[in-house]
Amino acid sequence: MKKIAILGSTGSIGTQTLSVVREHGDIEVTALAAGHNIAKLEEQIREFHPALVAVWAEEDAIELRTRVADLKVKVASGMEGLLEVATEEKAEILVTAIVGMLGIRPTIAAMKAGKDIALANKETLVTAGHIIMPLAKECNVKILPVDSEHSAIFQSLQGAGDNKIAKILLTASGGPFRGKKRAELEQVKVEDALKHPNWSMGRKITIDSATMINKGLEVIEAKWLFDVNADQIQVVVQPQSIIHSMVEYEDGAVIAQLGTADMRLPIQYALYYPNRLHLSGDRLDFWKMKAITLEEPDMETFYGLKLAYEACRKGGNIPTAFNAANERAVAMFLDGKIRFLEIPEIAQACMEQCTYIASPSVEEILATEQAAYEYIESRW
Repeated sequence: MKKIAILGSTGSIGTQTLSVVREHGDIEVTALAAGHNIAKLEEQIREFHPALVAVWAEEDAIELRTRVADLKVKVASGMEGLLEVATEEKAEILVTAIVGMLGIRPTIAAMKAGKDIALANKETLVTAGHIIMPLAKECNVKILPVDSEHSAIFQSLQGAGDNKIAKILLTASGGPFRGKKRAELEQVKVEDALKHPNWSMGRKITIDSATMINKGLEVIEAKWLFDVNADQIQVVVQPQSIIHSMVEYEDGAVIAQLGTADMRLPIQYALYYPNRLHLSGDRLDFWKMKAITLEEPDMETFYGLKLAYEACRKGGNIPTAFNAANERAVAMFLDGKIRFLEIPEIAQACMEQCTYIASPSVEEILATEQAAYEYIESRW
């Protein structure tokens, strides 16, 4: 029986991972970590019986210990708790489903402990890809992408052998504001930006999709996962979210992965790789499908995507400044403190004020993040 641990078990990816576990019944969940959703975490503990769980705040840990006092489970907290979950002895795979740069240290610790990584925490590669990918080789562990687009690329590379990638075609739905211009986005409200046309995701990533910064972060992630440069990654808007991404080879052949908009598919593929198991749910019906349309992204209206390409090309700690600024700006937008169009403005400002470091250590990455937060606090 395969054994897994999950960081971010109460979020969108975490709960869908547990749905896959529930469907097949042949995976043991040894450890879980969550933020502040203690009620949901208690439900998961009672259903999946992990030996170890962690929450961020010690006060939440105290409450959870009381709630599950009748069960044989250790409750930890803070970064130490995340590291415990990441390195839990029995787990073979760590699913990194937490949002933000909080995932860097646990991911590194898990790899050093010999765990394969089912990667849903894109910020880890965006900010520390130059550390993570060499370390995966050194530790002889797999990085298995869970993002639907990167999973699609990964699936399209199966059987490629030594044939080289000419281009990655990274698809995007275009989000809820596809086709709109900047003037039409001046008065965007939070509830409008949270209405994604195809995918059910967490609030932060849904806003990132609305700005298309999420696609920019995926460009940077793809650079590290598939050892390509920014000019080999072309974003293609595919509004129906049927083509999840494609790979073009040197001979011009394009291999694509298609499917319904169901995150359980890439999650299951990562957990059972290289095997494919039955998955309940809808299937594509090509007789009923009216069209698959493809469009060029509007990088002037959604210039957060253009900024991501710039960060990808510059490298060093610039992607960290970009990512950290976006994280804080999205939180401010969700709290009603800034306008929608200020999100990329804040990201650009933080990139411009960042003191460049060509190959930052983990400590320098975290310092760059903090510097971006302090700069935003002083300006907005």
